[in-house]
Amino acid sequence: MSLTETATPPAATVDVPQIGHWIDGALRASSSGRTAPVYNPATGAVQAQVALADQAEIDDAIASAQRGYEVWSRYSIAKRQTVLFAFRELLNARKGELAAIITAEHGKVRSDAMGEILRGQEVVELATGFPHLIKGAFSENASSGIDVYSLKQPLGVVGVISPFNFPAMVPMWFFPIAIAAGNAVVLKPSEKDPSAALWLAELWKEAGLPDGVFTVLQGDKLAVDGLLTSPVVQSISFVGSTPIAQYIYETASKHGKRVQALGGAKNHMLVLPDADLDLVADQAVNAGYGAAGERCMAISVVLAVEPVADELVAKITERIAKLKIGNGAGIDGVEPDMGPLITDVHRDKVSSYVDIAEADGATVVVDGRGLSVDGHEDGFFFGPTLLDHVPTTSRAYTEEIFGPVLSVVRVASYDEGLELINSGAFGNGTAIFTNDGGAARRFQNEVEVGMIGINVPIPVPVAYHSFGGWKQSLFGDSKAYGVHGFDFFTREKAVTSRWLDPATHGGINLGFPQNH
Repeated sequence: MSLTETATPPAATVDVPQIGHWIDGALRASSSGRTAPVYNPATGAVQAQVALADQAEIDDAIASAQRGYEVWSRYSIAKRQTVLFAFRELLNARKGELAAIITAEHGKVRSDAMGEILRGQEVVELATGFPHLIKGAFSENASSGIDVYSLKQPLGVVGVISPFNFPAMVPMWFFPIAIAAGNAVVLKPSEKDPSAALWLAELWKEAGLPDGVFTVLQGDKLAVDGLLTSPVVQSISFVGSTPIAQYIYETASKHGKRVQALGGAKNHMLVLPDADLDLVADQAVNAGYGAAGERCMAISVVLAVEPVADELVAKITERIAKLKIGNGAGIDGVEPDMGPLITDVHRDKVSSYVDIAEADGATVVVDGRGLSVDGHEDGFFFGPTLLDHVPTTSRAYTEEIFGPVLSVVRVASYDEGLELINSGAFGNGTAIFTNDGGAARRFQNEVEVGMIGINVPIPVPVAYHSFGGWKQSLFGDSKAYGVHGFDFFTREKAVTSRWLDPATHGGINLGFPQNH
């Protein structure tokens, strides 16, 4: 995600549909006069222009959400739950429509788009059981004749700022729980693939959600800052790169908001010599090149404990040769393994990291630079790339590439591999591949990372656990979804209550209250 201002492109590219906002329960065209291009990544063509909100539209969206909150927060738990279940059923029945939208704007293959939706749907299903998760507690007769109990209440209007790589799943990490808890949501999707958010908004309306409770505000840095600084918005949920996550956290916190800002990653897979190398190779390819590497839980680095590196590199190379790269929508019903990257700018950035690695002495085993796909020569394609002997001082090792580039680093021992992981700036996800249960147990306790896989390469937790990393991969105290999610989107009141027996009197006591 970029927080730079986006200028209106040349007039030659403007004659396409404009994508607007969703405010007060309806599509709304923008009057800001500012737009950004939305590409078809497989063809390179501009297929739409997305509106970039001005300050008046930002204020209008937030005000609409506040009105929606005032209605929705007074709904009974039973009525809110009915709407949640209706949304879940509609999403399940029509998820194919959403997958097609994601593929058209993001470029990922249809099966990957469908997988994204299903993982988001897990959080929707968790949210349908929200009555149990927003219950308070009650202590009768905590002091003589006094009861103490707690209430969990919604925050109000909450902001969600989501990235381009998962235009459906990442927003669904947050908004089902926020809405279930009684809040109103303003979603600012990525300007690179904005249409999935509008489709979800229409689904909420069909499910019976009152107008204003789910708002989609299209925009760039101006819209982001509008949410971060508005006195009406009570919290911010964000997923994106670490520099932007830190900016979101610092700015929103300074304005008195709760923040959960999930940043970048450089995820390692530690391969011990006793591991099944065929399994490792399969999973390294899946985790390194799935979604064209555009996911924060991708495996970027394979730490191969010698003497397995040569054999492992050969096995990964064999598998890469079989991968099919093409239009994510497929041709004649045949789906490729990997689609394009989101923009030509991002493709060139990924390519630059391969240049850096090569200049720093890495061996380019498989080179994805300059890939051209027949019939899609102007698409933003970049082939799966395998680097070996990558120096740990190279920026290609230390920085997040966010593309289909897998680096192999050779280490002499478990301890050397663990030290490399723990000394990194990020702490999002990691994995160990081994048949030694003792080594795996030691790893899960010693590694300084928030999400760990044991013979599982992408350890994204299920919805009733929470998602989030350590160190520069998470800013704020709260992870996404699970119990953390319900705690984040509610605030607690503690009530101390006494109902006097009319036959007795409390009397006067100027001392501090004591329990007795």
